[in-house]
Amino acid sequence: MDPHQLTAFLAVAEEMHFGRAAERLHMAQPPLTRTIKRLERDLGVELFIRTTRSVRLTMAGQALIGPANDVLESCRVARNAVRAAGEGQTGLVRLGFAGPSSHLLVVDLSRQVRRRRPGIELRLRSTTYANDALRSVIDEELDLAIVRWRVRPPDIAQRIVAEERYVLVVPEEHRLADREVVSIAECRDEPFVALPAGPGSTVRETFLRTAYEAGFSPDIVQVASDSWTLMALVGAGVGLTFTLDTAVAGVPGEGIRLVRLAEELPASYARLAWRRDTESPALREVLAASEEALPTPEHLVGVDVP
Repeated sequence: MDPHQLTAFLAVAEEMHFGRAAERLHMAQPPLTRTIKRLERDLGVELFIRTTRSVRLTMAGQALIGPANDVLESCRVARNAVRAAGEGQTGLVRLGFAGPSSHLLVVDLSRQVRRRRPGIELRLRSTTYANDALRSVIDEELDLAIVRWRVRPPDIAQRIVAEERYVLVVPEEHRLADREVVSIAECRDEPFVALPAGPGSTVRETFLRTAYEAGFSPDIVQVASDSWTLMALVGAGVGLTFTLDTAVAGVPGEGIRLVRLAEELPASYARLAWRRDTESPALREVLAASEEALPTPEHLVGVDVP
C-alpha cells in the first residue's frame, strides 16, 4: 500500500465510476484500473464489485475508507511539518544568556520571534556566562548566546545588539547614594560583593583592573552567582557592586542606587553569537527577528568592534 494507491481507491470509492475517477485524478482509466488491482492483490481482497453497469464497494472496501483517509491525512501532516521546518516556520532554537544584564534583550527577542514565527520554540538557558556559553555554541549544545568578550573566538559569527556602561551600585542609605558621579578611588575602604572569578568574566575582570589602577585591591566580602543576588546583597547593605547598567535595569531596584563612574572605561558590548557553519532554518529566522527586535546601535553599524 502506498499513498498513490489509497488516493486512487478513494477517488473510485467516492465517484463509484472508474472513468470519472480517472478524470478527477487527471489520468487515463487503464492505469487507474491497474493501480486498484495491485492494491487488491497487495491486500488479498476485492475492494470493488464491478459489473458492466455499476461499481460497488465490498465490505472490505467499505472498511478501508476510514483508514485510507487517516493514512493520507498523516502523510499530509508529515509533508507540512517537514516543509515548515525546512522553511524555518517551526523548530527549536536554544538561547543561552547570563542573567539580568541580558534580561530585557531576551524579552524583546522572544516577543519578536513569537510574533513572526509562533511555531519556533525559543528555549532559554540563563546563568550561562561568556566562555561556557561560547563553548556550548561551538559544541552545538546551544544554537545562540548573548555574550560579552574581549577576544573574538574563531568559528563564531556575531552581531552587537547593545552598548553597555559600567556603573557602581550602592545601598540607598549609603554616603554615595545621592552622588551622580563617583570615582572608584573613593571606594577603596568599602566592602564589595561581586560575581565569581572565572575565565571570561568580563565584569569582574574590569572591576579588578579598575580598582588596581586606582591604587587598591578591593575588599570582596561576598560572592554571588548572579546579578539578582548581587542586587539583593547591595540592598541589604552587605556591600557595593561594580556592574553593567543593563544588569541594574533588569532587576527590581528596591533599596539600591545606581551611580555613574568618573573613570572613562571602555564600553561593554552585548553580542548575539552563533556558529558560522550553522544550517538551521529556525535559527536563520530567529536571527532575522533579532534584526528587528535588537538592532545594532546606529553608530556601531559597519564598525568592526573586536
